[in-house]
Amino acid sequence: MDVHKPAMRRQGVLPVFASFAALAFVLVSVTSPMAQQEAAAAVVLAEIEAMPTQVLAVDGEYTTEVVRDGYGVTAKPVPPPPPPAAAASPARSGGGGGGGAPAAGTPDPGSAKAIAYAMVQARGWGEGEYNCLVSLWQKESGWNTFANNPSSGAYGIPQSLPGSKMATAGADWATNPATQITWGLGYISGRYGTPCGAWGASQSKGWY
Repeated sequence: MDVHKPAMRRQGVLPVFASFAALAFVLVSVTSPMAQQEAAAAVVLAEIEAMPTQVLAVDGEYTTEVVRDGYGVTAKPVPPPPPPAAAASPARSGGGGGGGAPAAGTPDPGSAKAIAYAMVQARGWGEGEYNCLVSLWQKESGWNTFANNPSSGAYGIPQSLPGSKMATAGADWATNPATQITWGLGYISGRYGTPCGAWGASQSKGWY
């Protein structure tokens, strides 16, 4: 289809229509001034309507749809609750079972407790294990090298039953606290694992 044909027809009619409008304007102008103004306006309107129509063709597909960006509303993050506080234990056990014991404090240099403290550290046990050992042997013998139980025959700091068992640690078992402590720690390690394990057994049974 030729989109310019309507414009060509209008261009051919324009001179004829303009001549007719001019003649009408002359005829009306001799009658009244108002009719003259109306005739002039009619001529201008006729010229405007007779102007060719322009047609613009655009290839492609288009849409008038308006798309808005979507925005999500994110709730304010809630901070995680603080971790529960760890319950404080009576004493650090350092790796054994049976519960903790009161803090023993720093032993006097050269004392049986000082010897025991050094041996506990040498075995890799912590401060809590030393605390358990002090409480255990305080209950058994009061840390007395010559403590003797007349009813059972238990002897020494660890209350070995009988006392002669400690000879495996040294011939001076009856008088040397270091020999008694060496044997006592070996007994505890083999039977209860740690001093705190032995202390827990003593608390429940009354002996170890």
